[in-house]
Amino acid sequence: QVTLLESGGGVVEAGGSLTLSCVASAGTLGFYAAGWFRQVPGQEREFVAGITWNGRISLYSDSARGRFTISRNNSENVLFLEMSTLKPEDTAVYSCAAELNYGRPRSNPVDYEYWGRGTQVTVSS
Repeated sequence: QVTLLESGGGVVEAGGSLTLSCVASAGTLGFYAAGWFRQVPGQEREFVAGITWNGRISLYSDSARGRFTISRNNSENVLFLEMSTLKPEDTAVYSCAAELNYGRPRSNPVDYEYWGRGTQVTVSS
C-alpha cells in the first residue's frame, strides 16, 4: 500500500512552465508503476502520462507529448511531472496514481489502485 501526496500546482500564464511532485508519504513508490491524470469539473478523468516502476518506459497522451515530461526518483520516493508551454486547456486538478504493474504503463484510470488528492493547475490566457 502507498499513500500519495501531490504538490507544485498553482496559477501560471499561458506559455509558462510548472513542475508537479508526488511524494509517497507512506509505502515505497518504487514498487509501483505510476501516472498522472487530470480532471476538469463535469468531465471524466483524463490520462496525462505514465511511467514504469523503474522509470525506463514512459507513455504520454497526445496532448502531453512533447510538452510534458514524467520522471521519478525511487530513492527519494517521488514522482514528477514537468509541464512546459502550458495552455489554458491544461487547467485541471492533476492527480498522481500508482498501480502494482511491472509491465508497460497504462492509461486507463481503473487500472490504478492508489491515488493522491490532487493539486490544482490553472493556466491563464
